[in-house]
Amino acid sequence: MSTEPTTSRDLPGRRRCDHEPPAAVAEWGWRYHHLGIPCDEPRPGEVALERLKVHVSGFATSPYGIEWMRFQPGCAVAELVRNVPHIAFEVPDLGEALRGKQILSPPSSPSPGVTVAMIVHDGAPIELLQFHPPSR
Repeated sequence: MSTEPTTSRDLPGRRRCDHEPPAAVAEWGWRYHHLGIPCDEPRPGEVALERLKVHVSGFATSPYGIEWMRFQPGCAVAELVRNVPHIAFEVPDLGEALRGKQILSPPSSPSPGVTVAMIVHDGAPIELLQFHPPSR
């Protein structure tokens, strides 16, 4: 049973209209961050994240927030993420955003100032990111 926030748009038989943003944006306050697309071939400008055994490209230059991801053998990233594109949202409170969700990858910090986790919704991976202000 899902414990995602229930609103009038979640009532049985209620469907989101074409002009309406999804509840994650309109009601929960999540912000689009990027679209991660798995790939098998090296891409121009890719950067190796050796610790994660992942190569990424496009994020810094794509006006649409597209990030290409190529995975090295032995990469610990979940198979679903290695094979299915994912959407990523910035969330104000990662713990709250994870409540009641099917967690694919528990919270971790891939770089200073950010905590990420992956969930699954209807067979699709979704990345949730929370950014933390720098310590003084």
